[in-house]
Amino acid sequence: MTYRNQKNALRSLTSLALTQGGYFTAKQAEQAGYSYPHLIYHLKAGNFERAGHGLYRIQSLPLSEHDDLVRLSLWSRGRDDQPQAVVSHQTALGLYDLGELIPIEIHVTVPRSFRKRASKGCRLHKGTVTDKETRAMSGFRVTSPSRTLADLASDPSMPSEQFDKAMNTALKRGLIRRSQAKAITEGRKTNGRSRAKGAAH
Repeated sequence: MTYRNQKNALRSLTSLALTQGGYFTAKQAEQAGYSYPHLIYHLKAGNFERAGHGLYRIQSLPLSEHDDLVRLSLWSRGRDDQPQAVVSHQTALGLYDLGELIPIEIHVTVPRSFRKRASKGCRLHKGTVTDKETRAMSGFRVTSPSRTLADLASDPSMPSEQFDKAMNTALKRGLIRRSQAKAITEGRKTNGRSRAKGAAH
């Protein structure tokens, strides 16, 4: 690789890594212009560091405020090298500053076909999340406010007082519409009745 090509490859890879908390995958490095031998060279030289299976980081770049969520997103990538996990439930609620609860686990939603086993401290929810139900953050995706509240509406571990407060805050800040709030509230009531009926049996 010539000096000019090296410079272009580094510029391309750095530009991408900046959107991912400094991280990049082996496939992304190849697409930027780094052959495997060049990647190994930069690892040995200390320019890059290994951050996981097929995952690397440019050491000179600053860590993201949500480094753990960025890493988790990249960990979840499939065979197409695209992340599959979407930050959701209580973790998403915290990102929107809608709740006072501090979750002891990171909650993410993954496709039902997802087969990787999460590490300790991460809870996987299986389900389908459409593009319209997500918001892009720096290095990861998160469920939209309405989808987040809808998910929590069916979560029995979510205290009613905290749920109602989050709903009211979201309405006041214009994060959800009243029609959405009504549908989500009805869903929570329905789930509550179903749980009560199941407990009675």
